[in-house]
Amino acid sequence: MGQSIEFLRRIGVMVLSGALIAGPAGAATQGTLGTTSTGTITITASVANRAQITGLTDVTFSAVDPGTAATNAQSDCVWTNTATKGYSITATGSGTSGAFTLANGGLSVPYSVQWAASTGQSSGTGLTSGTPLAGMTSTAVNPTCSTSPTTTSSLIVGITAPNLQSMTAGTSYTGTLTLLVTPQ
Repeated sequence: MGQSIEFLRRIGVMVLSGALIAGPAGAATQGTLGTTSTGTITITASVANRAQITGLTDVTFSAVDPGTAATNAQSDCVWTNTATKGYSITATGSGTSGAFTLANGGLSVPYSVQWAASTGQSSGTGLTSGTPLAGMTSTAVNPTCSTSPTTTSSLIVGITAPNLQSMTAGTSYTGTLTLLVTPQ
Protein backbone atom coordinates (compact mmCIF):
# COMPACT_ATOMS: atom_id res chain seq x y z
CA MET A 1 0.00 0.00 0.00
CA GLY A 2 2.85 2.40 0.84
CA GLN A 3 4.40 1.75 -2.56
CA SER A 4 1.16 2.52 -4.42
CA ILE A 5 0.75 5.85 -2.57
CA GLU A 6 4.33 6.74 -3.44
CA PHE A 7 3.70 5.68 -7.05
CA LEU A 8 0.54 7.87 -7.27
CA ARG A 9 2.40 10.80 -5.70
CA ARG A 10 5.19 10.52 -8.31
CA ILE A 11 2.67 10.30 -11.17
CA GLY A 12 0.89 13.38 -9.79
CA VAL A 13 4.18 15.30 -9.72
CA MET A 14 4.99 14.23 -13.31
CA VAL A 15 1.51 15.19 -14.54
CA LEU A 16 1.72 18.54 -12.76
CA SER A 17 5.21 19.15 -14.16
CA GLY A 18 3.99 18.29 -17.67
CA ALA A 19 1.10 20.76 -17.31
CA LEU A 20 3.49 23.52 -16.33
CA ILE A 21 5.79 22.81 -19.27
CA ALA A 22 3.01 22.35 -21.86
CA GLY A 23 2.64 26.11 -22.48
CA PRO A 24 -0.33 28.34 -23.16
CA ALA A 25 -3.65 27.05 -24.46
CA GLY A 26 -3.93 27.34 -28.21
CA ALA A 27 -0.26 26.64 -28.79
CA ALA A 28 0.72 24.53 -31.78
CA THR A 29 0.41 20.78 -31.40
CA GLN A 30 2.57 18.35 -33.30
CA GLY A 31 1.35 15.28 -35.09
CA THR A 32 2.36 11.77 -34.14
CA LEU A 33 3.90 9.10 -36.35
CA GLY A 34 1.23 6.98 -37.99
CA THR A 35 -0.69 6.29 -41.18
CA THR A 36 -1.92 9.87 -40.86
CA SER A 37 -0.73 12.67 -38.65
CA THR A 38 -2.58 15.78 -37.49
CA GLY A 39 -1.12 18.97 -36.06
CA THR A 40 -2.77 22.25 -35.18
CA ILE A 41 -1.69 25.89 -35.04
CA THR A 42 -3.28 29.09 -33.78
CA ILE A 43 -3.43 32.00 -36.21
CA THR A 44 -3.55 35.56 -34.90
CA ALA A 45 -3.83 38.70 -37.04
CA SER A 46 -4.09 42.42 -36.38
CA VAL A 47 -3.92 45.55 -38.51
CA ALA A 48 -2.39 48.96 -37.91
CA ASN A 49 -4.46 52.16 -37.64
CA ARG A 50 -5.14 53.56 -41.09
CA ALA A 51 -7.14 56.41 -42.64
CA GLN A 52 -7.97 57.61 -46.14
CA ILE A 53 -9.53 60.75 -47.57
CA THR A 54 -11.13 60.63 -51.03
CA GLY A 55 -13.72 62.45 -53.09
CA LEU A 56 -11.92 65.81 -53.06
CA THR A 57 -12.36 68.16 -56.00
CA ASP A 58 -10.42 71.28 -56.99
CA VAL A 59 -12.06 74.59 -56.14
CA THR A 60 -12.41 77.34 -58.75
CA PHE A 61 -13.79 80.78 -57.99
CA SER A 62 -14.19 82.22 -61.48
CA ALA A 63 -15.26 85.85 -62.17
CA VAL A 64 -17.03 86.09 -58.81
CA ASP A 65 -18.70 89.31 -57.68
CA PRO A 66 -16.24 90.95 -55.24
CA GLY A 67 -19.19 92.54 -53.43
CA THR A 68 -20.24 89.16 -52.00
CA ALA A 69 -18.21 86.50 -50.19
CA ALA A 70 -17.39 83.45 -52.27
CA THR A 71 -17.89 80.00 -50.75
CA ASN A 72 -17.36 76.48 -52.07
CA ALA A 73 -18.68 73.54 -50.07
CA GLN A 74 -17.98 69.98 -51.12
CA SER A 75 -18.74 66.60 -49.60
CA ASP A 76 -15.95 64.05 -49.39
CA CYS A 77 -15.13 60.70 -47.83
CA VAL A 78 -12.99 60.07 -44.75
CA TRP A 79 -12.49 56.47 -43.63
CA THR A 80 -10.59 55.10 -40.68
CA ASN A 81 -10.34 51.59 -39.27
CA THR A 82 -10.12 52.44 -35.58
CA ALA A 83 -12.72 50.96 -33.23
CA THR A 84 -14.33 54.38 -32.77
CA LYS A 85 -13.93 55.45 -36.44
CA GLY A 86 -12.30 58.57 -34.96
CA TYR A 87 -9.90 60.89 -36.71
CA SER A 88 -8.37 64.34 -36.69
CA ILE A 89 -8.05 66.64 -39.71
CA THR A 90 -5.18 69.07 -40.22
CA ALA A 91 -5.20 71.60 -43.05
CA THR A 92 -2.11 73.39 -44.34
CA GLY A 93 -1.99 76.01 -47.07
CA SER A 94 0.77 76.74 -49.54
CA GLY A 95 1.36 80.27 -48.24
CA THR A 96 4.19 81.39 -45.99
CA SER A 97 4.36 79.15 -42.89
CA GLY A 98 1.45 77.11 -44.25
CA ALA A 99 -0.96 80.06 -44.48
CA PHE A 100 -4.24 79.69 -46.33
CA THR A 101 -3.42 82.09 -49.18
CA LEU A 102 -3.84 82.25 -52.94
CA ALA A 103 -1.05 84.01 -54.79
CA ASN A 104 -0.01 85.46 -58.13
CA GLY A 105 3.60 86.60 -58.00
CA GLY A 106 3.83 89.13 -55.17
CA LEU A 107 0.05 89.41 -54.87
CA SER A 108 -1.76 87.23 -52.35
CA VAL A 109 -5.20 86.90 -50.81
CA PRO A 110 -6.21 84.82 -47.76
CA TYR A 111 -9.00 82.26 -47.72
CA SER A 112 -10.71 80.35 -44.94
CA VAL A 113 -11.15 76.61 -44.43
CA GLN A 114 -13.91 74.91 -42.46
CA TRP A 115 -14.59 71.22 -41.78
CA ALA A 116 -17.76 69.35 -40.80
CA ALA A 117 -17.84 65.65 -39.92
CA SER A 118 -21.13 65.25 -41.78
CA THR A 119 -21.93 65.47 -45.45
CA GLY A 120 -23.75 68.29 -47.29
CA GLN A 121 -22.78 71.10 -44.92
CA SER A 122 -22.27 74.76 -45.96
CA SER A 123 -20.48 75.69 -42.73
CA GLY A 124 -18.35 73.89 -40.20
CA THR A 125 -15.57 74.36 -37.68
CA GLY A 126 -12.93 76.86 -38.80
CA LEU A 127 -9.49 75.33 -39.24
CA THR A 128 -6.20 76.96 -38.35
CA SER A 129 -3.25 76.01 -40.55
CA GLY A 130 -1.21 73.17 -39.08
CA THR A 131 -3.53 72.67 -36.09
CA PRO A 132 -5.40 69.36 -35.90
CA LEU A 133 -9.15 69.39 -35.39
CA ALA A 134 -9.63 66.27 -33.25
CA GLY A 135 -12.69 64.35 -32.19
CA MET A 136 -14.11 63.76 -35.66
CA THR A 137 -15.97 60.51 -36.39
CA SER A 138 -16.51 58.85 -39.76
CA THR A 139 -19.47 56.80 -40.93
CA ALA A 140 -17.59 55.28 -43.91
CA VAL A 141 -17.64 51.51 -44.21
CA ASN A 142 -14.77 51.27 -46.71
CA PRO A 143 -11.78 53.47 -47.67
CA THR A 144 -13.31 55.08 -50.78
CA CYS A 145 -17.00 55.20 -49.79
CA SER A 146 -17.82 52.97 -52.75
CA THR A 147 -20.91 51.81 -50.86
CA SER A 148 -23.36 53.83 -48.80
CA PRO A 149 -22.58 56.28 -47.37
CA THR A 150 -20.80 57.67 -50.42
CA THR A 151 -19.68 60.81 -48.54
CA THR A 152 -19.05 61.39 -44.84
CA SER A 153 -17.81 64.95 -44.33
CA SER A 154 -17.74 68.47 -45.74
CA LEU A 155 -14.91 70.82 -46.70
CA ILE A 156 -15.84 74.47 -46.99
CA VAL A 157 -13.46 77.02 -48.57
CA GLY A 158 -14.30 80.71 -48.59
CA ILE A 159 -12.97 84.15 -49.51
CA THR A 160 -14.51 87.20 -47.84
CA ALA A 161 -15.81 90.14 -49.86
CA PRO A 162 -13.04 92.51 -48.58
CA ASN A 163 -10.39 89.96 -49.65
CA LEU A 164 -12.03 89.54 -53.06
CA GLN A 165 -12.03 93.33 -53.42
CA SER A 166 -8.26 93.39 -52.83
CA MET A 167 -7.71 91.13 -55.87
CA THR A 168 -6.79 92.48 -59.30
CA ALA A 169 -9.48 91.76 -61.92
CA GLY A 170 -8.58 89.22 -64.60
CA THR A 171 -5.65 87.86 -62.54
CA SER A 172 -5.68 84.24 -61.43
CA TYR A 173 -4.56 83.55 -57.88
CA THR A 174 -3.69 79.95 -56.98
CA GLY A 175 -2.72 77.93 -53.96
CA THR A 176 -2.68 74.39 -52.64
CA LEU A 177 -4.56 73.13 -49.62
CA THR A 178 -3.22 69.94 -48.01
CA LEU A 179 -5.55 67.90 -45.78
CA LEU A 180 -4.01 65.39 -43.37
CA VAL A 181 -6.30 62.79 -41.79
CA THR A 182 -4.93 60.96 -38.75
CA PRO A 183 -6.78 57.99 -37.21
CA GLN A 184 -7.58 58.29 -33.52
